[in-house]
Amino acid sequence: MGNLNFPDGFLWGASTAAYQIEGSWNKDGKGESVWDRFTHRKYTIRNGDTGDDACDHYRLMPKDVALMEELGLKSYRFSIAWTRVLPGGRGKINPKGLGFYDRLVDRLLRAGIMPNATLNHWDFPQALEDLGGWPNRDSADWFADYARVVFERLGDRVPMWATHNEPFVAAFLGYATGIFPPGVSDYSLGFRAAHHMLLAHGKAVDAYRHGGYRGKIGIVVDHPNIVPASRGKADVAAWRRVFFSNQGLLLEGVFNGRYMEDVMDWIGPMKPEVRAGDMEQISRPIDFLGINHYRTDVVSANSRGGFFKAITEKYSAPGWGETDMEWGIDPQGMTEVLKGIRDRYGNPPVYITENGCAFEDRPDSKGYVEDWGRVDYLRAHIRAVHRAISEGCDVRGYYIWSLMDNFEWARGFEPRFGIVRTDYKTMRRIPKLSARWYYDVIAQNGIDE
Repeated sequence: MGNLNFPDGFLWGASTAAYQIEGSWNKDGKGESVWDRFTHRKYTIRNGDTGDDACDHYRLMPKDVALMEELGLKSYRFSIAWTRVLPGGRGKINPKGLGFYDRLVDRLLRAGIMPNATLNHWDFPQALEDLGGWPNRDSADWFADYARVVFERLGDRVPMWATHNEPFVAAFLGYATGIFPPGVSDYSLGFRAAHHMLLAHGKAVDAYRHGGYRGKIGIVVDHPNIVPASRGKADVAAWRRVFFSNQGLLLEGVFNGRYMEDVMDWIGPMKPEVRAGDMEQISRPIDFLGINHYRTDVVSANSRGGFFKAITEKYSAPGWGETDMEWGIDPQGMTEVLKGIRDRYGNPPVYITENGCAFEDRPDSKGYVEDWGRVDYLRAHIRAVHRAISEGCDVRGYYIWSLMDNFEWARGFEPRFGIVRTDYKTMRRIPKLSARWYYDVIAQNGIDE
């Protein structure tokens, strides 16, 4: 068998998020985030887990960077904890918190690993949530001010920035369904939060451009492959409501400066207030789009299907089964998502900023995991990326989720996504079989056919 070679300069990396790995939730002047508050409430997280200690990355960062170098990563995507930099969300800067990211960036550069920073991976400041959170229009300016602080400190050395990670998730799981913090169930607040997060994105892009920084800035969205159950009018209309009220809402705003009129009509009185100039602000040109892809969902019309009158079901390709997250596995869905972005939005530069799977890892007596299931999943999805490139999609990099096992939000520590095992009792890092396999992929800039 031959190799499927990727373009020269293709960026291979791994991703994490601050709340999921850093720990030290109240150390060195860090303020309280909405996730700190939410996880400290009873019955919000499986097994009562919290990210108070997480993977202890705040203390173990130097060792973790050394591990990344050992694994051959070309880039590391991480997020910055807003409340570690600005404990109250605005105002006084915390030198120790900003200094942590200073040291992280410097260590990455010395190791030959390109830093890729995300400004917001859901850990919104609790002090600002108390003022109305993302549904408060002022949140767009709060975020832009925070972005300027971080750009001024790190913008000379970090060449790649994302404003938000998966804003749909933060907006709707936080304010519409209440699964994530602040735990509110009001769709009108969810749509308002999503609009303001996009405004915040546009204002942060402006701040980056005005600062004259030489790197790239974009946004990261979650993007399952969403398909109608049939070609019938009802199913297609249901698919349209689901897609363009979720991922499509964000992408239409960012790339086309609009929200779909029929979807806004469906939302009706719960649609956000869009003021003059908002869509121009939201659609400021970006340098790349980040795609987090994990699954395929099938949408069918159903009069008992909640707000969207639709039922969404998981899909697995024949022979693939599902992950520990109870998500179906459909590698071809990756190719379809990338082709859809190519066709709808003018083929922008894309990075796969997250792709991975949680399976039941069974460590041996030394903590080593032969995770062949994860290797099979990653191999199939990387092949799907290659197919998309061969069909003209402008894909420039791929990041595994995740570098290490970590706190998986409302599911606590049970799901393990890492290519490195985290022993939560000792905080020891143990590379799995998949980590060694990925090292070879990076080294040859390709994968077997």
